[in-house]
Amino acid sequence: MDRKYYKNHGPMRIFVSYFRPHWKLFLLDILCAVIVGVIDLAFPLVSRSAMNDMLPQNLYGTFFLVMGVMAAAYALRALLYYIICYWGHTFGIRVEADIRRDLFSHMQRLSYDFYDKNRTGQLMSRLTSDLFEVTELAHHGPEDLLISLLTIVGALVVMFLIQWRLALVVSIILPILLLVVILRRKKMAAVSKAVKSKTAAINAEIESSLSGIRTAKAFANEAVECAKFNEANERFKHSKSAFHKEMGVFFGSLEFFMSVLSVAVITVGGYLVMKNRLDYVDLITFMLYITTFTSPVRKLVNFSEMFVSGFAGLGRFVDLMRTDPALADAPDASTLSHVRGEIALEHVRFSYDHDVEVLDDISVSVKPGETVAIVGPSGGGKSTLCRLVPRFYDVEEGAIRIDGTDVRDITQESLRRAIGIVQQDVFLFADTIGNNIRYGKPEATMDEVIKAAKQAEIYNDIMQMPEGFDTFVGERGTLLSGGQKQRVSIARIFLKNPPILILDEATSALDSVTEQKIQNALDKLAVGRTTLIIAHRLSTIRSASRIVVIADGKISEQGSHEDLMKKAGIYAQLQNIQNLSA
Repeated sequence: MDRKYYKNHGPMRIFVSYFRPHWKLFLLDILCAVIVGVIDLAFPLVSRSAMNDMLPQNLYGTFFLVMGVMAAAYALRALLYYIICYWGHTFGIRVEADIRRDLFSHMQRLSYDFYDKNRTGQLMSRLTSDLFEVTELAHHGPEDLLISLLTIVGALVVMFLIQWRLALVVSIILPILLLVVILRRKKMAAVSKAVKSKTAAINAEIESSLSGIRTAKAFANEAVECAKFNEANERFKHSKSAFHKEMGVFFGSLEFFMSVLSVAVITVGGYLVMKNRLDYVDLITFMLYITTFTSPVRKLVNFSEMFVSGFAGLGRFVDLMRTDPALADAPDASTLSHVRGEIALEHVRFSYDHDVEVLDDISVSVKPGETVAIVGPSGGGKSTLCRLVPRFYDVEEGAIRIDGTDVRDITQESLRRAIGIVQQDVFLFADTIGNNIRYGKPEATMDEVIKAAKQAEIYNDIMQMPEGFDTFVGERGTLLSGGQKQRVSIARIFLKNPPILILDEATSALDSVTEQKIQNALDKLAVGRTTLIIAHRLSTIRSASRIVVIADGKISEQGSHEDLMKKAGIYAQLQNIQNLSA
């Protein structure tokens, strides 16, 4: 289903559409539920027949035969409940898996700015706890609703056939009960939505605290983290308290009306017995139906609660699926192929959230195969500029072109496949070191992975690890040193072998000896490729044919090392400061 489907249809229709691939399991679940409802309706009628006909007429053989059939029916009912429980949950899990697949796939298409504004823990809550409740609704919802309605309607029909006056009493109380359920359900829905928001918030706090546990320990701020968590936990506790308060009112009202129903039947039934309009057998049959009636009413109420929780999770799912990526491929976007590597930035202006301008009228032209270094004071816009080239964000004014084509007219996938990025903040997946390198080219052979590791000067380190390339790197690569993580990320680029390179402080985490080795390897890799180097340490840009200095979002100067030193501008000042501190 595309995003138009999610925008043009309501949550319930979207929800039901996920049933279609698994309709056989759904049908099995519903069929079993129908048979269970029929068996529950049959027992009071069989009991009435036994007391009215079989026992008075001494039809003992028939009586025991019918009772044996009912015992067999209840054995079948038990088997059907097993099927409902096992295969019904299987159906629900499959629906949940399909919804989670589509949600995760959609989240992969969302742009950088979405993740700038949303915390990881909250998004994890959308993918886990919310969808669990949707699963419960998918499984138990239709089944409970069907059994309840079948049993209630069937019981009422039989009651009216036995004694319409007494059945009328039940019919009067029942709508009042359902009205109370509906009104309280709306209140519970609002509170349930608030609970989900608080749950997502506490998940975000937990994710943030656990991710930053090493920083917290480094600053001895465990108490601060506990205080932040406790604050979020208190908000969650109070929201749950409000939910349970509403639940208490809900179930209290339910219990009252269910008890009143039994009292009303006995009272009116007793009066009809006194008037000889009802016999004791029919009164007992009525009470059996009230007992049978009670279970589906409770199921209906449970369905109401399940619907509230599940529909709240479903609503959050649909809201996210209706979120459009900030960046989308143009309808006629072309695929970037046979890349020469020419980059042109033409009067580029950019700001985050249209707030403070980060880049102002930037124009830079990079020839195919040229290595250009971008330097300048921190916060000047260097990294932002290099995020615009692979179109992680769109320029507000101007254009960025690759081989003469505006990047907005190129598919994002082909554009990013042509660009290799080594970032300052290295991210490694919680996987083996071999798979982290292979991320640069998922179909790569082991020989290619080994070659890339050697080029990145990480091969010898890997061979000294307990499991070699199968060594687990830990969460975010915590079991590796900073230099090792950086070299693994560089190995990815060697493996990817792109025509355009962006090196964002690619050697920042390396010691001097390793930096020299990697720098030599990067120099070799840059041969014949267009390379943008973002650098604070000016010693790493000696291979650059041209240096662009960016300060306060503008190009202040550009040229070769020698030319910029003669100008005695910002670059010369940075060079002199680093020489003094070396």
